[in-house]
Amino acid sequence: MKRVLGPGLLLLFIVGDILGTGIYALTGQVAAEVGGAAWLPFLLAFAVATVTAFSYLELVTKYPQAAGAALYTHKAFGIHFFTFIVCFIVMASGITSASTASRAFAANLLVAFGIPDATVTTMLIALAFILLIMLVNLRGVTESVWLNVLLTLVELSGLLLVIFIGMWAIAGGNADWSRVVAFETPEDKGVLLAVSTATSLAFFAMVGFEDSVNMAEETKDPSRIFPKMMLTGLGIAAVIYVLVSITVVALVPIGDLVGSETPLVTAVEAAAPGFPINDLLPFISMFAVANTALINMMMASRLLYGMSRQKVLPPFLGRVAPKRQTPWAAILFTSALAAGLIVYVSLDAEGSIVALLGGTTSLLLLTVFAIVNVTVLVLRRQPVDHRHFRTPVALPVIGALTCLYLVFPWTSGRPDGQYGIALVLLGIGVVLWIAERIYTAVRDRRDRDGEPEGSGGSDGSDATSGG
Repeated sequence: MKRVLGPGLLLLFIVGDILGTGIYALTGQVAAEVGGAAWLPFLLAFAVATVTAFSYLELVTKYPQAAGAALYTHKAFGIHFFTFIVCFIVMASGITSASTASRAFAANLLVAFGIPDATVTTMLIALAFILLIMLVNLRGVTESVWLNVLLTLVELSGLLLVIFIGMWAIAGGNADWSRVVAFETPEDKGVLLAVSTATSLAFFAMVGFEDSVNMAEETKDPSRIFPKMMLTGLGIAAVIYVLVSITVVALVPIGDLVGSETPLVTAVEAAAPGFPINDLLPFISMFAVANTALINMMMASRLLYGMSRQKVLPPFLGRVAPKRQTPWAAILFTSALAAGLIVYVSLDAEGSIVALLGGTTSLLLLTVFAIVNVTVLVLRRQPVDHRHFRTPVALPVIGALTCLYLVFPWTSGRPDGQYGIALVLLGIGVVLWIAERIYTAVRDRRDRDGEPEGSGGSDGSDATSGG
């Protein structure tokens, strides 16, 4: 691949991949767990992400190739089924992330056009959006680095608008700073469990940095520039997220935030009711989450296609449109899964739908991150012939333990629905893997049964002469 990414473009790619649906849609749900101290879970999520980023940095500079977590898992353990599970979990996280973005898109569209909020209406808009993403994906979308720069600037502009308008309102005495340090937890949770639950949810806003490792083959001197750019990108995102969460909580009562799927729009309306920018922010939010959905659905369909081409999943998922050269079967399959998720959570789930889907995404990725942290230590036994970043041994250990802490139900406080969705998606993957094994066995047996036409005479004559 052509190495076109220098430090600046790589930094924008990382920042753009992190910014998106999480902070635009989940601030209110984080506040529901910890009250006005909503900035704390984002800060803790940043710390967990940073520790794991050190592991990714060692691996990407040691093995500067695309494929990310699946590649590192295969190099460390060499177990094909385990590698498949890691790859499929990453794919599933893309689907749940895109489904989260679709719900957020629908919620912002209702606000933008003043349409009354209703469960069925929001669900239909989210489904229509997934259908649109599928059509764009089928037509063929070529990711451009410069397009990513543009999308990043638009996403960033929305968050900076919230911060600047919020600061303007705060300077005018329209904020309640006491809310920012008011720590409130649900009645059924202690402080530690509430913080863990909020951090597990806020972690969804910090994911995305791990996607940049797939750009290693297109980065100039990745061993040198990746460490500084990834850590800088995480730091920029963390500062923006903390400022946004503090601003939103200072401007809007917690009770108004908790039930809102468009918390940033609510904050701008509270800060400047007559300011025209509050009409623009829902559209910026729609653009930001739409970008998240498109990138994740592209990633999910390409991963599924790749696994099929590697004979890990059934061959029908590897079919490509002859004209557009897009993996249409994988696109249809992943879009159907996303649509099914949207319908399920819209009709059956209790509480915040965006929080349920976003929490499932963080659950899946935290599982992968725990594996990546262990992988770093295993691969220390495999030296390479070039210099690379080396993380202190303690960090992968801390990273693995903290990720697992945020995964287990008795420590993270996650609702059962997140585990249910994750297990169903994983079960679908296992069924597909078994189907491929059966298909391969049947095909091999059929091929063996057909062999005697060319070689059976020899076997028969040998048997006869032997008698």
